[in-house]
Amino acid sequence: MSIDFWKLNSNMKRSETNKEFESELKKLREQAGLSQEALARLIGVTSKTVSNWERGISPATMTVPQIKALCQALGVTLDELPDHFGPVKTE
Repeated sequence: MSIDFWKLNSNMKRSETNKEFESELKKLREQAGLSQEALARLIGVTSKTVSNWERGISPATMTVPQIKALCQALGVTLDELPDHFGPVKTE
């Protein structure tokens, strides 16, 4: 079973979703002291996939075990991952 984070946030445009996930994933990865290659190895994807997620080129579709591995690798809980991957609303 894979989870497509865009489907969880279907009210947002795909390009907006990509940009927010890109910045949040990269920040979390860098805070964890991981390269794209190291993170990819830990969650079972290629480094190109991680790069594409960070640049907003492809959707972050992961299995539940991959999401758990992502949380563990980044040192965050599932609740600490961004709830949305669209732009932060500024009011």
